Amino acid sequence: MKQEGKTSLSRRQFLVMTAATGTGLTLGMLLPGCSREEPVQSQAGPGKAGGEVIAPIRFEPNAFVRIGTDNRVTVIIKHLEMGQGTYTGLATLVAEELDAAWSQINVEGAPADANTYNNLFWGKMQGTGGSTAIANSYEQMRKAGAAAREMLIAAAAKKWQVAEGDITVQAGLLRHQTGGHQASFGELAELAAQEAVPEDVLLKEPEEFRLIGTRVPRKDSNAKTNGTAMFTQDVKLPGMLTALVAHPPRFGATVKSFAAGKARAVPGVDAVVEIPNGVAVLGKDFWSAKKGRDALQIEWDESSAFTLGSDELLAQYKALSEKPGSVARNDGDVPGVLLSASKRLKATLEFPFLAHAALEPMNCVMQRHQDGVEIWNGDQFQTGDQKAVAGVFGIAPEQVKINMLYAGGSFGRRANPQSDYLIETAAIVKAVGGEAPVKLVWTREDDMRAGYYRPMYVHKLEAGLDADGNPVAWQHRIVGQSIIAGTVFEVGMVKDGVDVTSVEGASNLPYAIPNISVDLQTTTLPVPVQWWRSVGSTHTAFAVETFIDQLALAANRDPVEYRRTLLKGHPRHLGVLELAAQKSDWGSPMGAGRGRGIAVHESFNTFVAQVAEVTVHADRIFSVDRVVIAVDCGIAVNPDIVRAQMEGGMGFGLAAALSSEITFSEGHVVQSNFHDYTVLRINQMPKVEVHIVNSAQPPTGVGEPATPVIAPAVANALSAATGQRFNRLPLKLSA
Repeated sequence: MKQEGKTSLSRRQFLVMTAATGTGLTLGMLLPGCSREEPVQSQAGPGKAGGEVIAPIRFEPNAFVRIGTDNRVTVIIKHLEMGQGTYTGLATLVAEELDAAWSQINVEGAPADANTYNNLFWGKMQGTGGSTAIANSYEQMRKAGAAAREMLIAAAAKKWQVAEGDITVQAGLLRHQTGGHQASFGELAELAAQEAVPEDVLLKEPEEFRLIGTRVPRKDSNAKTNGTAMFTQDVKLPGMLTALVAHPPRFGATVKSFAAGKARAVPGVDAVVEIPNGVAVLGKDFWSAKKGRDALQIEWDESSAFTLGSDELLAQYKALSEKPGSVARNDGDVPGVLLSASKRLKATLEFPFLAHAALEPMNCVMQRHQDGVEIWNGDQFQTGDQKAVAGVFGIAPEQVKINMLYAGGSFGRRANPQSDYLIETAAIVKAVGGEAPVKLVWTREDDMRAGYYRPMYVHKLEAGLDADGNPVAWQHRIVGQSIIAGTVFEVGMVKDGVDVTSVEGASNLPYAIPNISVDLQTTTLPVPVQWWRSVGSTHTAFAVETFIDQLALAANRDPVEYRRTLLKGHPRHLGVLELAAQKSDWGSPMGAGRGRGIAVHESFNTFVAQVAEVTVHADRIFSVDRVVIAVDCGIAVNPDIVRAQMEGGMGFGLAAALSSEITFSEGHVVQSNFHDYTVLRINQMPKVEVHIVNSAQPPTGVGEPATPVIAPAVANALSAATGQRFNRLPLKLSA
C-alpha cells in the first residue's frame, strides 16, 4: 500500500474555519460555492429533542470539529448511528489526528445538508448505507482532526514564543518541554481560531496510530444503557398528537369510503383524516389512537389490488427462469462448452420475501413551522427525505430541518427511496393544517405488513466440469424484482435492463472459470421492495457458494481445496478462506450427525469467509453450534466494533437461514409479528469466533458483509452431515 504522507487537500475536502470571541474553534469542510456568513444553531444531538443555540457565531454549519473553551471536542457526524458504531468510528478518526483524549470527545448528529455532509461515494447526497460510513469518511475526518491540531500548535507557538516543531500534543494537552509550558485545547481554542487554515496537513503513518486499531469505548453505550439516548419514540413536544394509519389490507388497494364516527367517539381521539395511502387516526397518546383506529369502518377498493399467493408467484418465477434474460455477464461460449462438458450439474434455488424487522418500527415526529418543517427522526437518507417532504408541502428542501436521532436498527429500511413513512407523516400534518406536531407510530404489525421487503428471487444454475472435475462453464440466471427501478438511482444502477444490485455477487464471480454467463429476468409486482442488509448478496452468495460445494462434491474434492484452486487470482478472497479454515480446524473429524461447511464472499469491498458447524438431532431438528469468521476489511478502525458487526451481521443472516420469511395468501401478508416472522433467539446463537486480517489497506465496511455468508456455510455444513442438498431458504431438513 502507498503510505499516506503530506497530502494536498482536494477542493471537495478544503478545510475552513471561522470563529467568534468566546466560542472556541470550529473546523469543517467547505465545498466550492458555500457561504459561511450566517449564524447557526447546533443541531439536536442524540440526547436532545431540538436545537440548542450555542452562541451567535459566524461559521458555516458544516463543521466536523468544534473545540470549546470548556475543553470539549465535539465531532459532528454526518452518518446515522443505528447500532453499527458509526459515532464511535468516525469520532476515532478525528481524535487520532487531533491527539485528543478520548474522554473529551463528544459526538453530535449533523444537520441535513447535502452541500456539506454528503456521502463522498454518492455525490451530492447525504445518507448512510452500503457500508460506506467509515470508508467514505476515512481521510475526510482525519484531515479535519489534523488541521485542528496544527492550528492549536500554531497558536501555542505564538503564545509561548517557541518553535512549532518543539511542541508536542498528547491526550488533549500541548506541551513545550524546555520552556515548561502546557495548555489544554480549551485554553488555546480562541487563539487557534485566529490561525490560518493549513493548506496541507500531515497525516499519521499507521505505525503512529494510538487510537485507530484499538478498542476504545463506544460513544453511544452509556446513553443507551442509562436510558438517556434519544430515539424518535422518546420525543415529546407540546401539544403533540400521535398518529396511527390504517393501511390497505392488500398492496394496490385504496380507500373507497370510511365511517369515522366510532373512532372519533373513542376518548382521546382528536382527528380522523384520509391520506393518500390510508386513513390516519390522531390521538392524545398511542393507545387512544390505536383504539380509534380499531374502531374505524373502512371499505377498500381492491379492483387493482395484488391477489396472488406465494406458491403462484414461485411457479411464475420458475417458468421465467427457463428463459434467457438481460445479460449481466457473458464470457466465452457457455452453451457450447456445456454441451461438451464431461459432467453437467444443475440447481434451482428459491428465496422468499424478507422483512427488515428492526427493533424500532418505523416512526417519525414532524412539526410545521411558518418558515418550514422540522423533523425528529433516526434518518438514514436525509437528502431524499428532505426533497420528498418538501414536495408534500410545496416548499424548498432547505426548509426541511431534520434533527438526526438514534435509530433502533434499520438494515436499510429507513433509507427508503420513496421516503414512504416520512411522506405519510407529512400528509397527516398537512391534513390537520399543521396545527399540532405529529408523531407517526407504526405498530409491529404495520411494520411487518407495509412492504418494502427484500424481494423474492429464483436462481437457476448450470455448470459443466471437465474430466478432472474443474468447472469449465457456468450459467447463472436470476429472477426477481428490481429495487432500483423507479428510484433516483435508476439512471446509474440499471444498465441495459440489469439492476446491478440484483446480480451483485454473481456477475462478479471471483472463481477462475473460463466460460461464464449471468442474466436477469426482472419481474414487476405491486409488492413494494427495497434493499435489505447486504442487498443482492443476500441471495447470490447462497446460490454461488452452495453450488460451488456441489461442484466440489461432484469432483470428489475437498470444498476448501476446490475453492483454493479457483481463487488463485484473488488473494484477499483466498486469505480469508485460508484463515477461516485454519482457525476452524478444517478437516478434523466430526462426530455422527455433525457437519462442517464453508463459504466465502465479497460484498462492499470487504472479504468474509465463514465456517459453520452443525448438529443434526434425532428429531430432524438441527442446531448451529459454532461459527468461525475471517474478515478482511482493510484497517480495522475499532476491532471490537468490527467483531460486533461480524457477530451481529452473521446472526441477522442466520435468522433468514433458519426461519424468517414473508409469504402471501391471496395477496395478504401472512406474517404479522415476531411469533410468525421469527428472528434469531438467544438460544439459537452459536459460539462465534472472529478473526480480523491484519491490513494496511484503507478501511471498508463491516455492517453488512457478514450477513450473506452464513446461510451457505450452514447449508454446506448440513449437506456434509446429511447428504441432502439445500436449495431453498429458510433451510428445512427433509423427513
